[in-house]
Amino acid sequence: QVQLVESGGGLVQAGGSLRLSCAASRRPFSSYTMGWFRQAPGKEREFVAAISWNGGSTDYADSVKGRFTISSDNAKNTGFLQMTSLKPEDTAVYYCAAERGWTTRRTVAPAYDYWGQGTQVTVSS
Repeated sequence: QVQLVESGGGLVQAGGSLRLSCAASRRPFSSYTMGWFRQAPGKEREFVAAISWNGGSTDYADSVKGRFTISSDNAKNTGFLQMTSLKPEDTAVYYCAAERGWTTRRTVAPAYDYWGQGTQVTVSS
């Protein structure tokens, strides 16, 4: 089993920034995607961003393009989500997840094999 642990969430004012981290207990697969999803109260879990294991490919939801940046440190099996220009609608629990390979299903939650416990991000207006 692989454990993913998120950190870095918190309360921030609109326009502010946060950096989330996701530490994996070990490399999930020989090649994998690390994704970030979020879920607001009463809403479905939605895709935020994804990065391939070697950092060569990234993908973002339209709602965060230009504001969020996903990155990774393969040597430490750790991923990051830098969030800037935060808006109240970004408020949610943020989850990181790992999927085998880099697939066309990387934007859907069921494609992922491992999940973290989530970290709360609250953006006040």
